[in-house]
Amino acid sequence: MLEEFEKYTFIVDKKANKEEIRNAVEEMYGVNVRSVNTMIMPAKERSRYTRTGVQKGRTSVYKKAVITLEEGDEINFYGEA
Repeated sequence: MLEEFEKYTFIVDKKANKEEIRNAVEEMYGVNVRSVNTMIMPAKERSRYTRTGVQKGRTSVYKKAVITLEEGDEINFYGEA
């Protein structure tokens, strides 16, 4: 999504709202945010087979934010390259 649509995905606190996420990204990376879309990802059942039998568990629930930037803005995670 990064190269084609100029969108970035972040895992955020479940209590954070869109305005808080927008302000944090703009302040942290110095870019202008066009839109913020959020979604809460559900827990998933996981199992693994061990010597003592099948171990069952669940992954954690988390909130994901998809950030769309204004034209010409980009976030450089890897420094000056």
